[in-house]
Amino acid sequence: MPKTSNDLQTKLHAIHQKGYPAYKELRGTYQFPNYLLYIDHVQGDPFASPSSISVEIPLKTAGFPADYYQKSYTRIALQDYLTRQFEQQVNRYSFRAKGSGKSGLISVTHCGQEILERSACQITKNSIIARFFVGFPANGRRINSIELEKIFFDFLPVCVEKAFFYRNQNTKVVEQVYFLAEDQYFLRKELKRLHLTAFVADASILPRQSGVSDKPLKESIPFFAPDSLAIELTLPHKGTIRGLGIKEGITLIVGGGYHGKSTLLNALESGVYNHIAGDGREYVISDDNGVKLRAEDGRFIKDVDISLFINDLPNKKDTHCFSTCDASGSTSQAAAIVESMEAGSSLFFIDEDTSATNFMVRDSFMQKVIGRSKEPITPFLERARDLYEKAGISTILVAGSSGAFFHIADTIIQMDCYKAIDITASTKVLCKENPLPKTSATEFHQPDSYRIMSTPDFQTKTSRNPHASHADRGLKVKTHDRYTFSIGKETVDLRYVEQLADFEQTSALASMLRFACESLIDNQLTLDEVAKKLISILETKGFSGINSTSYLSCGLAMPRKQEIYACLNRFRRK
Repeated sequence: MPKTSNDLQTKLHAIHQKGYPAYKELRGTYQFPNYLLYIDHVQGDPFASPSSISVEIPLKTAGFPADYYQKSYTRIALQDYLTRQFEQQVNRYSFRAKGSGKSGLISVTHCGQEILERSACQITKNSIIARFFVGFPANGRRINSIELEKIFFDFLPVCVEKAFFYRNQNTKVVEQVYFLAEDQYFLRKELKRLHLTAFVADASILPRQSGVSDKPLKESIPFFAPDSLAIELTLPHKGTIRGLGIKEGITLIVGGGYHGKSTLLNALESGVYNHIAGDGREYVISDDNGVKLRAEDGRFIKDVDISLFINDLPNKKDTHCFSTCDASGSTSQAAAIVESMEAGSSLFFIDEDTSATNFMVRDSFMQKVIGRSKEPITPFLERARDLYEKAGISTILVAGSSGAFFHIADTIIQMDCYKAIDITASTKVLCKENPLPKTSATEFHQPDSYRIMSTPDFQTKTSRNPHASHADRGLKVKTHDRYTFSIGKETVDLRYVEQLADFEQTSALASMLRFACESLIDNQLTLDEVAKKLISILETKGFSGINSTSYLSCGLAMPRKQEIYACLNRFRRK
């Protein structure tokens, strides 16, 4: 049974000005008038990572219409909205309680432009659970419980009331969150029905403010589809919407420098996620299995069959089971394609600028100088058509220097001063006048995958008991930034996994990899089997299934399966 809020107040008064470790006596559950307060973890001192706190509000008390959270995609959208509302509220009170170090900090997840499932807010069958961090106040290392009392009894009730109670929301805004989620889900279904890889609505704002801000660029030129490629769709709530429908197959985006080629591709890459209203890309929707491919010099590759692209190496190294600790641009891109095929990707995004030139294309003069028998690489140019026709994988490719790609493209879009123009017909006439030399690529085959997911030398058998002491909980993980984390003594580098949208996705990947190392890898499973087990656990148990402690804290966001596979593939192991 939870204790009462009065019990918490009594404890706070009793420990005032004691040594900081006395704060640990507060751990537990307390019943407040409209919610339960959980003190899940107490920081060791005022300068340590802040304490993990959560509140649980009954759905009946919160009062949101049931339709808003009964479907998974509307539930995630509502959770995202509530997290943003809660952040707005707690920001007004953070550090208003005073003290040393992190005293008075109140923080919750800061959401970006994408709508992601997060541990910060979860709607269960009966309640809304919000998780956040609080810096317990102290003077030096002496408890200042009077300031903590302000947080729990003055600040937090106001934040919870304003963020999580329907009666205090702008109901029209909440309704629009629900409507947008339904429209975006409808668009994703329409892509499959109409055999499209992506849709870009007219009047979308594609450019971003800067390299460090993903917000829409003010006063930018809106996107409009050329008439020949435009389609109209009738959404459940927004009604009729017109935009660019990109068909399955090979789509080429061309144009001069700074005319918007990469801007369009970046918007399409990001379209694997839903975006919030006002983002400018909320109706830019791509196949959610789409993956961005690029060269990755120096990356780790383990037992990947890259023979579809690379064969007959001078050192006689077997490319049917290829490994390296320091990949070249071409081998890394070949491996990324095969690994993405294993992950079930049905769409590739490629920018010529970030690709290995020798992997993408070999011009006719080079073929005359260096014959086929002396070149181990079968370029992507010669495989793209087979990837679509035999493996069902479409490609959206940005090219700025090589005209060879015109010959394999089904659709060609020219970006001219941020205006999209369909030049497919006129370019195909030129292609007939300037044919490519015949090539003799080897027969297409589906790459094999029997890779055992082994572990580095640092791995030892560890406890999975969530109630074990911190020292016994196994591998230590730490997320450094949006693209890197450490596990044990190994660093996992995801800087070229460009569709990672959030720091919290990387934190979730770190937790998944730790769980896999501690619970799955010793069973001699293949990498594909490990990935599928992780995905299954997440689908059935959520973040709790991969958590290493008895409580779940704020700070995790759900990655796609493509990023899960990418993380496992880049984990340096034996």
